[in-house]
Order: sequence, then structure tokens, then C-alpha cells
Amino acid sequence: MAVPGPDKFTILDISGKFYLDKSLSDSTDEILRLQGVSWWKRKAISIGTVTLYIKHYRDDQGTEKIDIDQTVAGISGTSEKRTLDWTERENNDDIFGPVIGKSRRVKLGELEEEFLKIGWTEDTVKHGVIQACAASDTPKSGTTWIANQTWGVEVVNGERRYARHIKFTGPAGEDIQARLVYDYEPRPFLDIDVTFRGCHFEFPLESTLIRLTQHFTSPWLLAALIAGYIIGLAFFIRAQSYLTPSDAFIGCTDTFWLANNGCGLNGESCTPFNDSSLDFRCPAQCSTVTLQNPRTVGDEQIAYKPLVVGGGDSNATYRGDSFICAAAVQAGLISDSKGGCASLELIGSYINFLPTTGHGITSIGFATVFPLSFRFLDCTLLTHCTDYRNPALVFNILVTCLLFLVLRPKPLVLYWCLICIGFWHISLFSQPQAAPPDLSAAFGTFLPVLFIAYVFWRLAFRFILPMYTKAPIEYMVWYLGPYWVGVLSYITLEAAIPINRLTSSDLAKRSGAITALVVIVIVVTVLVLNQVRVIRKTGWLPYYAGWYVVGGLVVMVLALLPGLEIRLHHYIVAMVLIPGTAFPTRLSAVYQGLLLGLFLNGAAAYGFDSILQTAEELQQDAPSGSELPTFLTNSTNYNASIPFENQTIAWDSLPAGWDGFALLVDDVERYVGTALNFSLAAFNASLPHFFRLALTSGDDTGDFTMPAILWPNGSWVDPLPGPS
Repeated sequence: MAVPGPDKFTILDISGKFYLDKSLSDSTDEILRLQGVSWWKRKAISIGTVTLYIKHYRDDQGTEKIDIDQTVAGISGTSEKRTLDWTERENNDDIFGPVIGKSRRVKLGELEEEFLKIGWTEDTVKHGVIQACAASDTPKSGTTWIANQTWGVEVVNGERRYARHIKFTGPAGEDIQARLVYDYEPRPFLDIDVTFRGCHFEFPLESTLIRLTQHFTSPWLLAALIAGYIIGLAFFIRAQSYLTPSDAFIGCTDTFWLANNGCGLNGESCTPFNDSSLDFRCPAQCSTVTLQNPRTVGDEQIAYKPLVVGGGDSNATYRGDSFICAAAVQAGLISDSKGGCASLELIGSYINFLPTTGHGITSIGFATVFPLSFRFLDCTLLTHCTDYRNPALVFNILVTCLLFLVLRPKPLVLYWCLICIGFWHISLFSQPQAAPPDLSAAFGTFLPVLFIAYVFWRLAFRFILPMYTKAPIEYMVWYLGPYWVGVLSYITLEAAIPINRLTSSDLAKRSGAITALVVIVIVVTVLVLNQVRVIRKTGWLPYYAGWYVVGGLVVMVLALLPGLEIRLHHYIVAMVLIPGTAFPTRLSAVYQGLLLGLFLNGAAAYGFDSILQTAEELQQDAPSGSELPTFLTNSTNYNASIPFENQTIAWDSLPAGWDGFALLVDDVERYVGTALNFSLAAFNASLPHFFRLALTSGDDTGDFTMPAILWPNGSWVDPLPGPS
């Protein structure tokens, strides 16, 4: 970034933070070689980020001084304390060894070398450049060289830049000229400095906050508050999960009836159907938990919404495969934002489940009979039922804000605080893997999370987190906003973006998925290209490109393994991208916050699932694409004049590789065997009926057909093509 105009930045005060822009600077490798710098250090300097921290001031006697801390990623830095009085001083430099240096402010007319005088801006010419001359202390270093430099502001590619001109003379009289151009990191955005109609206004928000809170940055205070936080968190956890009987907890997708033929013939695996009750506790936010694959109910298919069937009659009767918690939210018995407890009773068979809408949830109807249904009771014996995930979220957000704004621990300590707070918030409140939380599983995941987080620190975070220590408000905005978006990605990203898995079938099924994917690809491409531009300017691009190419080749090999498919989980995406954020820009801080949150969400909520999974694991409850049987009964040959009790439906013979059939009638498995027809004598002629057929092989069942429908008026509707 360019330095400000001459009204705000001149050579009279070059205080600030600067990064060597290698794309605009000349190579100094030959100079360093002649100075006796080792190949390893020269290589580190050539690919590392060179950063200058400059403090320019006058002491009590009015003597002009410049203190410089120079850091290079991968090697120890150097410190210079220059007094501009042209007095020789000895210094033992970590990179150059023993040197003798002197510095001054000088008018260009007093300089002899033309290269040291050219290119400077008018304000630099007016105030005089800073001349820094250094020579090897030959008796101590064993080498001889002289480096004469001038520092000032120069216009480079139309922008004002802090620059240095170097005239170097080597041991054998080598004459080398080089120009170094630096990017400037400006003062914090919120240290506002405005001139309006001749009046100067200053609003140093960042500096004022630092001054007012400096007494709260003691490590001892932080340690005491951490202890208090742990105690407070323990009370939250107790109220959240351990005052309600553990067997009362159910999940957002819990039901009494399983999909397709999951309950077995006539539902025998899902008994009892009636004369039973259940006291239960639901978590919050169940309205956002939806079916990820289409589910057939009668002649309807429902997807990407909670499965709730019925509830529209005067007694609010729900079909047995309805999501219990979503139905309770719709019935108004529990709060979607706070969860809650309720009780229900099973009432067995029920006819004509009516749809309804309530509290943001819409159910669907089912016009025929189903053997298992339930109704909610007016009261429950359970207590302490509130889900405290939202208060815990507010508490943890306030704690992280306090860390950034007031306590301001060292960047490493702050980083580990973010790791621990995010992981345990997910594991205990927002997305526990079980209810109540399985602490054994959580601690089993926590240890590898810590190891991976340490690698993240070494690869990326240690280069960015220390950047904003003088701008805590900005620091908080760049990191915490994206961080909490990532930690809560199940509601901030997953619920908002209509993409569950990057498979062609999923993208085709969900409305808006392809559009969302195109937008995401465009945005990610732009951000990646910008980050590549940043990396190229630092000189690290070949190094990073090489490693990413190697990683891509490894993924390519994995993708070719037979019977397995690549699955990019949350934590894997973060692990791949975080190394590329190790460059000091505000966008890098945003990326790091978001990716760290995504990593914690993926690991804490889902565990470290394999990057390679079988097709069956990815399929979940979606159709497998198996062969489908064919109904022989159809709309042209069904004879409605035959009495209903004498009616049969028929299907085609078994194809090779299968040994039987499974027939669903009204979403209940009513037949398993090798017969090619089925009698309707046991069913009610006054109700509609829905028939779905699948092939079986041993204990495995293939995909079911779409429903064929027999209406009470005797009309037969053929099934649509494809699986249900």
C-alpha cells in the first residue's frame, strides 16, 4: 500500500510498519552474498516476508532518532537504533555480523553518488533524505564491504512509496546499485484524523481504548478470569444438559416409524402402536433440521423441510413417522428458539391426517389409514427443559469480545482461547454429537484438534494475529465476525446455501443449488486469485504453488481408488486453505477467522470423518439407483367393476440377481416374498391406497418405485418413472 500524501506522511516521520514489496524491488541476493550471508539465510530472505517496524522520534535533547526492528519469516530479525548525528557506532548484527554505521539527514546536494539522489518526491527533496552508511568491521568480521543508503519517499507506478536506494561496494570493488520499495501499513482505521475547512479533528478510538484499558491486560487478571469463565461455563453446562433425565432427550429427527420398510412387515419392528406415552425433551432450532433426501408420503414427496404429517384435526393427530420435535414446535408446546419438554401418547391407527401450519412449520396431509399415530398431552412432568445454547452463545461472544478489546493477551494466548471457546461451545451447546453431550467423545476429538491447531499457528496465524495488536477494535471485527460465522456454520452457511453435498444428483434435486454453486465458485475464484496476487508479491508463490500441486496430485490418486469417493468435510477445507492465509492483509485475517470457525465446527460437530467414503456412506437414505420392478396392473387393465375384496394387483417377474419383492401399501410394508400378485381384500375400499414395490436380495432391499394410486372411485393412477 502506498504511503499517504505529503500532508500526512513525509521523511520527517517515517514511523509505521512496512513490508518489502519484492515485485517492485531489486534483488539483493548478490549484495548479501558479498556481505558473507549464508545461502540458507539468503534463501529465507528471498522467499520470506521482510517486515520493518519503524519508530521515528526526537529525544529530550531534540536529537533525531530512528529505531528499527526488522523481521524475516524463518530467521531471527535485527534491531537498529540509529541516531542521525553522523557519528560512527559499532553494532553486532545478527545477519551481517560486526558492522560500523552512521546516519544523518542530508540535502541531496551534499551527496556524491547520483543513484542516491534521483527519484525522490518534492517533499523528500525539501526535507532532505536520510543517509545511512554501514561498513563491515573488517578486523572482526573478516570481510570488507560498504553499503551507502538513502531513504525517502518515491513515486513508483504512480503511487507514493517509502523506498531505499543502496550503493554497495564489495570486497573486490564490486559496484552494485539496488532499490528497495516497501508497502506501508497505515495507522488503524479507527484512529480518525480529519481536516475540515481549516479545522483539524482527531478521534483516536483505537489509541484511546488501549490507553483506558491498559490496566486490564495483566496476565494474572486473565488467569483469574479464565478460572471464573470455566466455573461459569460449568453452571451453564449443568443447566443445559444434566438436570433432565438423560433418557428424556430426543433429537430433532427422532420418530416412531422408519422410512420405507425400515419397520419390517406390518411395522412389527416399531411396536407398540398404542397405549404408550413418552415424556421427552427437544433441543432448540429443530425447525432448521430438514430431510436431505426426498421422502415419499402417500403420493407426495417432501424434501428440505421437517417431516411432519398431520396435526390439522381438532385433536392435533400426527402420523408416527413425523419428526416429534418439529411437530411439538408446530403444536406450540415447545419453543423453537429455546427447546423444551412435552409429553405424548400413542393412539394406534388413524385415518385422514390433515395438513396445517403453525409456528413456522407446515405439515402435509395423508388421506388414508396409518397404523401408528400420536397426540400431545396438555402437560408434562419434566422440568429444567430450556435449551441454553443462545444464552451460552451470547456469553461466549461477549467473552471473546472482552479478550480482543480489553484483556488483549498475547496473540498466542488469544489464539488458544479461540480454539477452546469455539470447540466447547459446539460440543456442549450448539451441535453436541449426543444429548446429553458425550464428554468422552468430545475429549477424544479435542486432543487431535489441539495438535492440528498448533500446526495452523505455525503455518499461518502467527504471521497475522500479531498485526493488529495496536488496533483492537479492527482486530476484533476482522477475526471475530467471520470466526463466529464459521463456528455457527450450520445456521449461518448450511441453512442459507441450498447445497448439502457436491454430487450431481443432489445439485439437480434442490432448487437454487446450481445457481448457488456458480455464485460460490465465482466468489471463491476471485478471492483465491487475489490471495495468489498477494502471495506473488511476497515471493512465496513458487513455494506454495509447489505444495498445493503436490496436494492436488495426492487427491487425484485418492480419487482414483476403486469403490471410494472423495468427501471434502468442513475440517478438510479449512486445513487445505489456512496455509495460504499466512500473509499480512486484512482479508487474510477475515479468511483465518472464518476457516478456523469452520474447522472447529467440522471437528467438534461431526468428528474427523474420512476424506474417502464409500458410495453407500454418501448415499444415506437416498435412492441407490438399483433396478426397479414393474407393475403389470395399470390404468388400462384395472377393472373397477370387480368387487374390491376380489381385486388383486400384479407385477412383472423377478429379473436376474434378485430373489423377491417388497410391497408397501400406504407406506407400510404389507408383503415380502416371491409372489407376483397381492390381494386387496384386507383393505378399506372407501379410502385411497398407495402402492410402492421394490426388489429384494436376501436382507437387502432395492429402491422402491414411485407410488401407484388406487382412488376410492376405482381409478388407477400409474406410478411416475424413477425411484421414490
